[in-house]
Amino acid sequence: MASTSSNSSSSNPSKSENQTSAALSGHSGLDGRMAQASGASAPQAALPDVPLPDAPLLDETAAVSVSRSIARHGEIQPPYGLIITIAVGLMVAGLGFNAFWLGFAGATVALLVSLRVLWVSSADVIAELLSPQQRTLTIGIVGLIAAAIGFVYLTNWDDRLRALTSQLNWEAVAAVGEVIGAVGQILIALLAVYVAWRQYMISKNLTIQQNLITQQQTIDTYFQGISDLVLDEEGLLEDWPQERAIAEGRTAAILSSIDAGGKAKVLRFLSRSRLLTPLERDRRLGRPILDGLGSYAEDREAGVRVIDLGVMLASADLEGTDLRWVDLSDINLIRANLRRCELVRVNLSRTILCGADLSGANLRGARLFYGSTETATPRSLTDLPNYKTGEFTGAVVEGADLTEVQQLSAEQRYYCCAWGGSATRATIPGGCEGIPNRLNR
Repeated sequence: MASTSSNSSSSNPSKSENQTSAALSGHSGLDGRMAQASGASAPQAALPDVPLPDAPLLDETAAVSVSRSIARHGEIQPPYGLIITIAVGLMVAGLGFNAFWLGFAGATVALLVSLRVLWVSSADVIAELLSPQQRTLTIGIVGLIAAAIGFVYLTNWDDRLRALTSQLNWEAVAAVGEVIGAVGQILIALLAVYVAWRQYMISKNLTIQQNLITQQQTIDTYFQGISDLVLDEEGLLEDWPQERAIAEGRTAAILSSIDAGGKAKVLRFLSRSRLLTPLERDRRLGRPILDGLGSYAEDREAGVRVIDLGVMLASADLEGTDLRWVDLSDINLIRANLRRCELVRVNLSRTILCGADLSGANLRGARLFYGSTETATPRSLTDLPNYKTGEFTGAVVEGADLTEVQQLSAEQRYYCCAWGGSATRATIPGGCEGIPNRLNR
C-alpha cells in the first residue's frame, strides 16, 4: 500500500505537468519540444487509470505572450522590469548612504539591462517598420557616409578643406546662396504647378472614362428596351402606333444625351435591325411582309418605319464616326456635322443636307437619289416621290460643304453640281465645269 501511494503521489505531478504543457501548446502554439520534454519525465505506462481532476489552464493572454517570447528569442525572457527596478533602488541606496560600490553596481546593472531592453525593443520596431531591403539600404547609406568621413580624415583632406574655406569670400558665397535659394523657390513653384496640372489631367481623364462607361451602360439599356419591344409577340413590328411612339421618344432622348460615337452606335443598331427602313405591311393587320429572302420587304412609297428619326439629328455632331450602310433616308440633317464620316453605302435619299458639313467624308457608294441623274430631283414637301424615275427622291444638298470628299462618283458629282447651288458647287472636288446649275432654274 505504501508503494502504491508513493507511485500515485509521484505520478500526479507528472500528469499535472503534462496537462499544463498541453494547455500551453493548445492555447498559445508553443513549440512541441516543450511538451515532449515535460512528457518524458513520466512514462505513460506508469500513470494509473484512476481519473484525476484537471489542472487549471493558463490564462490565454499570458500563454500567447510566453509563446511569442519563445518564438522570438528561443527562451522565456527574464523579468527585466523587476531587475531594473531593483538596480535603480540599489543605486539610490548607494547614493543615500554614500556607498560608492553599491551605487556603482546598481547603476551599471540598470544601464546594461536597460540597453538590453532597448536593443530588443528597437530591433522589433525596426523589423516592423522597415523591410529587409530598406534596412540594408539604410545600413549602406550610413556606411557610405562613415567611409567618406574616414577617407577625408585619413588622407588629410580635412586640412585642405579648412585652408580652402579660410580663403573663401563668405559674402560672395552668401550672395550666391541667396540666388540659388531664389532659383530653387522658382523651381519648386514650377514643380507645384506641374504637379497640379498633372493631377488635373489625371482627374479629367478619369472623368472622361467614367462618362464613357456611364454612356455605354445607358446605350446598352436602350438596346435592351428596344429589343424587348420589338421581340414581343405584339411588338413594334406589329401595327401598334403607341409602342412605336414610345420607341421614338426613347430614341430622341438618348440621341440628345450622348456624344458622336454613341449616336453612331445607336444609328447602326437601328439601321441593321431594320427599324429605320420603311417596311411593306399588311393593310389589314399591319404586320410586315417577308420578302422571301429571310428579311422584310421594303416599301419606299407607302411603307411604315418602326422608328422615324425626323428632326432628331438636325444640327447633330457626328464628326469622324462610322455610319457605313446606315439608312438615313427621309430625315432632317440640316447643319449637321458629318466631317470625315464613313458614309460608305449610306442611304441619303430625300435627306435634307442644307448647310451640312461633309468635308473629308467618304461617299463611296452612297445613295443620294433614285433613278438616273437626268430625271432625279430633290425632295419636295408637296410632291410625292417617284422611285422609278427619281423625281423628288434626291437629297437636298443646297449649301452643303463637300470640300475634299472622298471617292465621289460621277453620278454623285453631277447631282451635287446640278442641285447644290453656287455655294455647294464651289466646294465640289474637280469643279462643276460643263454641268448646269439646275437649282437656279
